[in-house]
Amino acid sequence: MDRNSVIGFILIGIILMLWMWYNTPHTPPQQIQNIDTITQERIQEKIVEPVKEEISSVEKDSLGKYFSKFITGQEKIAIIETDNYIAEITTKGGLIRKWELKEYKTWDKKYPVQLVDYDKGGDFSLLFNSSDGRLINTRNLFFSSNISNWEKIKLYNDSSYRVILTLDIGNGSRFEKHIIFKNRQYSVEVEYKLTKMEPIIANFEYQVTWENGLRYAEHNSVDESNNAHAFAYAGGELTTLDATGEELSKTNISGVTDWIATRTKYFAVAIISKDKKSTGAYLEGFSKKMPNNGLKKTYNIALKMPYYGDKDSLARFELFLGPLDFDVIKSYKVDLDQIMSLGAAWIIRPIAEYFMIPLFQFLRSFIPNYGIVIIIFSIIIKLLLHPLTKSSMRSMQKMQALQPMIEEVREKYKSDPQKMNQAIMRLYKDYGVNPAGGCLPLLLQLPILYALWAVFSSAIELRQAHFIWWITDLSIPDVLITLPFAIPIFGIRELSGLALAMGITMFIQQKLTVKDPRQKMMVWLMPLLLTLLFNFLPSGLNLYYFMFNLLSIAQQMYITKKHKNEPLRKVEPKKKSGGIMSKLSQNMPKMKK
Repeated sequence: MDRNSVIGFILIGIILMLWMWYNTPHTPPQQIQNIDTITQERIQEKIVEPVKEEISSVEKDSLGKYFSKFITGQEKIAIIETDNYIAEITTKGGLIRKWELKEYKTWDKKYPVQLVDYDKGGDFSLLFNSSDGRLINTRNLFFSSNISNWEKIKLYNDSSYRVILTLDIGNGSRFEKHIIFKNRQYSVEVEYKLTKMEPIIANFEYQVTWENGLRYAEHNSVDESNNAHAFAYAGGELTTLDATGEELSKTNISGVTDWIATRTKYFAVAIISKDKKSTGAYLEGFSKKMPNNGLKKTYNIALKMPYYGDKDSLARFELFLGPLDFDVIKSYKVDLDQIMSLGAAWIIRPIAEYFMIPLFQFLRSFIPNYGIVIIIFSIIIKLLLHPLTKSSMRSMQKMQALQPMIEEVREKYKSDPQKMNQAIMRLYKDYGVNPAGGCLPLLLQLPILYALWAVFSSAIELRQAHFIWWITDLSIPDVLITLPFAIPIFGIRELSGLALAMGITMFIQQKLTVKDPRQKMMVWLMPLLLTLLFNFLPSGLNLYYFMFNLLSIAQQMYITKKHKNEPLRKVEPKKKSGGIMSKLSQNMPKMKK
């Protein structure tokens, strides 16, 4: 391996390290504990009749003449259970009070994942300015409804249930919110009916809002916050908001907006406009530090809707609250899958979406253990990449065989760099060796490796998936050893067993390929650094890289053994073709004869 190849490997290594460093959480997972949004204790509620509170005249006045009478009322809560979730609806604000996913557990596997921030009363309300100069948020109003207090509704097969929430303002003015629950879905259909509200709603606009983001469900809040964003999809373009600081970040979108959404690492909420009436969207969010080096991002999303009178009295939406499962998200057919982290759209995402995810799902259809799926997956990927890796290994092998001749040339022309470079290039040409042949196949593999990282880092299928022994969750780092101290710079206290195994196989691979004594540091440095960086990655991804390295070692040993005694031969120069005129001149004597 010559100097150019070494530089190429170093550059690739630097790129990989920077990329991994940027995309991995730097806070040790074991320090993220006792966070109010993470340690989710199931609260046993007392079913009692709500008590009407005394409301001051100032609070009544804040709602103006139209809505002050709705500031008090009787709260009724209904429980709707489907195959996928258990939801609670309250007449206080007409909100979704709770939303428990039945198939997914919190990080400690004790309780169902609860997506709605019920500490704030629930979510999903309407916001608008009234004609008497008040800012009205329906979350503060008491609705009348067709539900009974603590009524329980269980949906079976393809059944559905409609909850009707009403504000009867008087003089024919009326506001209705219909929520239609359907079994076997992670979404509800929502209808807003505004009757004779044009004298009451000012500025010809109201907003459908989700104000308090989603509750966290993972152990490492820093990792979950790194994946938490807000989105708006308008005109075929996705706008993303990332709240990186404690100051409020805002984005205002104009134009017909198809949907808005916010997500955590594995779950999302989205408000989808069914009739394309929306005139824009508003996103805002902030980041907040939590105890024990934790982090929490909260987003407020709103869909702007026009209102000019009775012709706009009905607006239809679909509210999704569920897992970031690719097939589930894709089934809505509104490009909602754009919120999933599958890499750059122009090259990485197509590889992940149209090849890796279908292959992964196909293997999972008949193999119950996801660890075994990843092992077979890595074998298939290795077979597909075999031509590239074989070319790279053969090129490196030729470079090693050519190394003594290159050293002779360097010694001979050490005082004349120009002649030395010319002589080395002549050697490459004579023996048919491409100095970039070892690095180029590696660069061509990078999009595939990045797509794999994107899929394995965000695949909800790997969440809490058990493999063997201590590897009980393929979506988080596996902890094999706990150190009594923190490794400087990286702050690592817990060592991943699969990251260590991956580092050992990388070291063996380097030993087999790097023969130049001047590159001994590379043999030790790269595996060590990548082991420390991969220590933060999900165990499923480290399992894949470990298997890939293991297969590469076997491939390298086979190629080395097969071509061990093969001499380095010069390449015969290609005979130059003289073109049509040359051939004609050569055949002229024959033609004359």
